[in-house]
Amino acid sequence: MIPPVIQISNLTKIFGRKLIAVNNVSLEVDAGEILGFLGQNGAGKTTTIRLLLGLTRPTAGDVRVFGEKMTSNSSALRRRIGYLPTNPKLPPRMTPIEYLDFVGKLFALTKEERMGRLSNLIRAVGLLPSASREIRGFSTGMVTRLGLAAALMNDPELLILDEPTSGLDPAGRKSTLELILEIGKRKTVFISSHILSDIDRICTHVGVIDDGKVVFSGSIKEMKKNTRSSFLRLELDGDLNLFSEALKNLEGVVEISRRGDFALDLGLDTNHKLSDVLGDVVGLIKRFNLDLISVTSSSSSIEDAFLEILKVEESRGFLRAV
Repeated sequence: MIPPVIQISNLTKIFGRKLIAVNNVSLEVDAGEILGFLGQNGAGKTTTIRLLLGLTRPTAGDVRVFGEKMTSNSSALRRRIGYLPTNPKLPPRMTPIEYLDFVGKLFALTKEERMGRLSNLIRAVGLLPSASREIRGFSTGMVTRLGLAAALMNDPELLILDEPTSGLDPAGRKSTLELILEIGKRKTVFISSHILSDIDRICTHVGVIDDGKVVFSGSIKEMKKNTRSSFLRLELDGDLNLFSEALKNLEGVVEISRRGDFALDLGLDTNHKLSDVLGDVVGLIKRFNLDLISVTSSSSSIEDAFLEILKVEESRGFLRAV
């Protein structure tokens, strides 16, 4: 049986016997997954990554990567990993070519390997026109893309990214996410972020950390099921009062909100097929002789799911406290 690429078991890190940065975390990442490690700022994401890389010694528990225990002495294991820290600081007077060549030398690549890889990577991250410019003149987005190229110089099996879109403008975020998504077709990716839309866009799986504790792990689809309603907006012409009362008795409708004189928002139970509920709603529209102007729907969002997970965890924490 092939072990998970990442296997975190009962991992705990306490700083100064006071701050519990990581609290009994267990998490697995299988080969080929793009896992989004999601949490608010200060939740423990970066500390977990440092433990994952063997850069910090755990207080308790352990981390296994490719089935091997990760420690501070696991240099051979780290050679199989690519890492991009938040807001990477790169040598300002080097050019992308010089910097990637330097990184390749650290991995003991031959000159032929270095030149082949750096030329492909510079092109892949969109820095070919700036390949001979000094890094000190680069924008935040350009530095991030060069840092990502550096993380790929050793052709890693696992790529770990800590807040890779932090500080980027919309165009920079878009291009960076597209690049990560493309990389994820060939490699296992562990990406830490507090930006929910980024995780929703590129990740197959997600782990949610709150106050140092993982409160959810699973697929994006499973996470979204934590919010049990989809939403249907109806714009109608006619008397909505009797129609609204009738909707309350309709199976699958769990919430009704009036939006002005012409619109209703319906919250729907996801245990029912949207098409079935919509058919029943249309039947009521005909019964009350209303004119349907428009209908729009949206499924549960990752933002809804994330907030719901934190809300449930907060209530559980309160119950434990009392």
